[in-house]
Amino acid sequence: MTDVKSIECDVCVIGSGLAGMATALFAAARGLSVAQVGHTGEIIFASGLLDLLSVYPVREKRMWRDPWAAIDKMIGDMNEHPFVHIKKSDIKAAFDEILDILKEAGLPYQRRINRNSDILTAMGTIKRTYAVPHTMWNGVLALEKKPACMIIGIRGLKGFSARQITAALRPDWPNLRAASVSFPDMDQFSEVYTERMANALLLPRNREKFAQIIRPLIKKSKFAGLPAILGLHRTVEIISHIEELVDVPLFEIPTMPPSVPGLRLKEAFERSLRRRNVQYFATNRALKVLPAAEGHFETQIGQNQIEHTVYTKGIILASGRFIGGGLHADRQHIRESIFNLPVYQPANRADWHRRDLLDPRGHLINRAGLKIDRTFRPVDDSGHPVFETLFAAGSILAHNDWKRLKCGAGVAIASAYAAVKAFMKI
Repeated sequence: MTDVKSIECDVCVIGSGLAGMATALFAAARGLSVAQVGHTGEIIFASGLLDLLSVYPVREKRMWRDPWAAIDKMIGDMNEHPFVHIKKSDIKAAFDEILDILKEAGLPYQRRINRNSDILTAMGTIKRTYAVPHTMWNGVLALEKKPACMIIGIRGLKGFSARQITAALRPDWPNLRAASVSFPDMDQFSEVYTERMANALLLPRNREKFAQIIRPLIKKSKFAGLPAILGLHRTVEIISHIEELVDVPLFEIPTMPPSVPGLRLKEAFERSLRRRNVQYFATNRALKVLPAAEGHFETQIGQNQIEHTVYTKGIILASGRFIGGGLHADRQHIRESIFNLPVYQPANRADWHRRDLLDPRGHLINRAGLKIDRTFRPVDDSGHPVFETLFAAGSILAHNDWKRLKCGAGVAIASAYAAVKAFMKI
């Protein structure tokens, strides 16, 4: 049996998705000693785009250019959404801080402070979002101006068709053209993968080979769009080098998950955790949590057996929903996986989903999660905190239909900020 090692710190963050990463970094930035536990999380499935709020009411499919006005409208109608408990100044401060952290880690983002931006997707549709990786920002500008533009696909890359993208957009963008190329030294493969191509472009000689292939196709285009393959890291260097070689501004288009932008986010966050001395147990999970004296907790972590015991003043739970493992559903109920906390959910199993998959009212299961008080502490059915020093953040929070509202990153980042702020006051 492995010797169990003991760790003492201020706070344990459970979860390693966007909310978990933001929580650990916010806590460490405020001088707290932090232990973080969780598997890879859902970040590798991310598009890299950071939504704030762009759709409300969903039933009307109303798209908002101003996310702050959208938040005002939504919290005026919905008094249980997590944004209700967060000042807009704190939401702004949370985004400012997390984008500064990502820039420091080599992954800069672009945004307009008071405005959402539109960006192309691999399906040829338009996605409205708030903060955009710098590798995709030229796509925002191209979509606004609609100049001559070339979309370049890669032969053998599944889920990305330059021809499909241009066919869908050409009615409003007549100067959009498509081409398809083989990636250097991979033309013998029937299927190619974004991560492998991104790794190959870390080498200058491969960038030069790729530029030689695509430059003749670009011709008089003012922009060129590519699938998101321009490096797993060192993206500023890589995209600048290829742009210099082809003499045209480039932009990436998000691809199907798991994606290179998601991997970039994961690696950037992990670099930031190391810089801030967060004790990060990436391949472990919280096996059991025991309340200790004076509101403290003992968290037993490991893969299949206990490897570490973490003693902390409190816990911030950012374990996600069903994919992340924070919530578990059996045939009758939805349960919280670690503490067995009360979960807001429809009373009957039959009410979890509507009959029509695309019902404009949405599915009630997407609103399931933990009810919280104003300080982001999970509460019981009577509205009292279950534990005085337990807080929650991210998609595990109830009344948070983030997929339809396009507010997932906003809730993750802002609730992480709010939970840490509340923890600091205990």
